[in-house]
Amino acid sequence: MEKIIKYVRSSIEEMKKVTWPTKKETYNYTILVICISIGVALFLSALDLGFNQGIKFIIK
Repeated sequence: MEKIIKYVRSSIEEMKKVTWPTKKETYNYTILVICISIGVALFLSALDLGFNQGIKFIIK
């Protein structure tokens, strides 16, 4: 039981040291992640379409 109490106390101490992002930073990072995700999805879709067309061309 003593180890659990020590763990919880040390966890609380560490959480006090954390520098949390501001609301604006969180918003900006969220928009960045969404934009990068959309960009990667478009890139992979283009690759898939290109490979699909290439395979169709080779098969015919």
